[in-house]
Amino acid sequence: MTQQPTIALLIPTLNASKNWMSVLNSINEQTYNNIKKIIIDSGSTDDTIILAKKNGFLVNQISSSEFNHGATRQLLVDLSEDTDICVFLTQDAILASPDSIANIIKAFDDPQVGIAYGRQLPHKNAKALETHARLFNYPDSPEVVSMNDLNKKGFKIFFCSNSFSAYRRSTLQSVGGFPTDSIMGEDAIVAAKMLIAGYKKAYVADATVYHSHSYTLSEEFKRYFDTRVFHEQNKWLIDDFGKPTGEGFKFIKSELLYIIKHDKIRIVKSISSIFAKWLGYNSGGFFKKMPKSLVKKLSMHSFYWKQY
Repeated sequence: MTQQPTIALLIPTLNASKNWMSVLNSINEQTYNNIKKIIIDSGSTDDTIILAKKNGFLVNQISSSEFNHGATRQLLVDLSEDTDICVFLTQDAILASPDSIANIIKAFDDPQVGIAYGRQLPHKNAKALETHARLFNYPDSPEVVSMNDLNKKGFKIFFCSNSFSAYRRSTLQSVGGFPTDSIMGEDAIVAAKMLIAGYKKAYVADATVYHSHSYTLSEEFKRYFDTRVFHEQNKWLIDDFGKPTGEGFKFIKSELLYIIKHDKIRIVKSISSIFAKWLGYNSGGFFKKMPKSLVKKLSMHSFYWKQY
C-alpha cells in the first residue's frame, strides 16, 4: 500500500474571527489525515490565535510590519520541513467538502505536477458580481497544463490562487520558493517559474472552497491599481507569456452578459465596477512617478509600501 504524502496546512492570519470558526470546522471535517497545521499570525487582537491552538494548529507570531504575501508564505514553508505537500488556505476560505484536501492532493499522483489549486465557489449569500467572478475563473472542469499549452492558454496559463492551493514542497524550493519583493501574485510567479522549469500546473475542480468578496468601487480601483503594479514589477511574465489584455476583454463581456441574464438591476454597478478596474489598472502604470504617500492611498496593500 502506497504511503500517504505528509501534508502541511498553512494559513497566514490577522483578526480572522469573522469566518474563522467555520474555516476551522471545515478543516476538522476533512477525510485526509496526517496533516501538520500551522498558522503565522501578524498581530491579531481577537480570538484567532486562541481558536487556532484549540483546533490543533502550531502558532507562530510576527509583527504586522513584517507581513508580506510572499515572504510570510515562504516562512510557513520553511516551518513545514519534513512534509511532502504544502497546502495553503486563506483565513476566509471555507473548505466546501470533507474531501477537498484529499482531492487536491490527488493531483500530485502525477510526478510532473508541481502546483495545484482548487475551485472557489461563491459564498451562499454572494451577489451577482462576485458569483460571476468565481464562475468565470473557476469552472467545473479540471485541467492540467504545461508550457505546451501556452498558445492555447496565453497569459492565463499561470493563473493560480493561494486561497486554496497546494505545492510539492521540493519543487517549490527548487524554483526559489515564494518571492519577497512582489506586491501580490506570489502564487502566479511560482506557477510561472514551475511551468518554465518543465513542471505542470493542475486545476482540481472537485477540490472546493467557499470564497468570494463583495468589493466597493474604491476597493476595485485599489485591487487593479495593485494588479498593474504587479505587472510592472514582473514584466518578464508579459515577455514570456504575452499580454493580459485579451483575458480582460473576455471577462468584461462575460460579466455583462451574466448580469443582464441574472440580475439586470446591477448593470449600473457592473459598468461602474468595470470603469473602476480600468481606471485603477491604468493609474497603476504610473506608480513609479507618484509620491509614495499617494501610492499608499491608492493601493489596497498599503503595508507593502512600508519597505520603501
